[in-house]
Parts: sequence; C-alpha cells; structure tokens
Amino acid sequence: QVQLVESGGGLVQTGGSLRLSCAASGRTASLYAMGWFRQAPGKEREFVAGITSSGVIRHYADSVKGRFTISRDNAKNTVYLQMNSLKPEDTAVYSCAADRSLVVTLDPKNYDYWGQGTQITVSA
Repeated sequence: QVQLVESGGGLVQTGGSLRLSCAASGRTASLYAMGWFRQAPGKEREFVAGITSSGVIRHYADSVKGRFTISRDNAKNTVYLQMNSLKPEDTAVYSCAADRSLVVTLDPKNYDYWGQGTQITVSA
C-alpha cells in the first residue's frame, strides 16, 4: 500500500513558477514509476509527466515540454514537478500517481495509487 500526498499548489501569475511535491509513504514507494496528471474543469484527466523508479527515464506531455521538469528523491520518497513559464491553460487540479510497472505509462488507468490532488491556478 502506498499513500501519496501532494503539496505546493496555489495561485500564480502567467509566466510564474511553482514546484509541486508528492510525498509517498510505504516501504516500497521508491520502486514505483511515478506520474503527474492534471484535470481542468470539464476536461478529462491528462498525463503531464512521468518518471521511472530510478529517475533515469522521464516523459512529458508535449504541452509542457521545456517548461516542466519532473524529478524524484528516493531517499525522501518524494517526487517533484517544477513548473516554469506557467500559462492560464495550465490551470487544473494536479495529482501524482504511482505505478507498479517498470515503465512510464500515459494512461491513468495503469496507475495503482493516487494522491488527493492540489489546485494550480494561473491568472492572466
């Protein structure tokens, strides 16, 4: 069993930056691939970024490439999402998720555990 808790959300102006954290509990948390997803009102949940358990392989949605960076610190059981050059269209609830597979997958159905989510609002 893995519990995930996100933090770092809030309100930011266009062009600003935020860093999200996802703290995982559970002694095997460091073995999981991790992903960040977001869901805006009236839209489906979408993949944002993912990272393998080792941190070597990372994937990004095209909409955030070059602006967002995913990383992890397995000693702290924490995954981060650094978000720069934020745009109003980045406004959404951001959630982290853990996947027991060894690869990063884009389909939220493949993830086994989810955090409660944190709101990011980017003002124009």
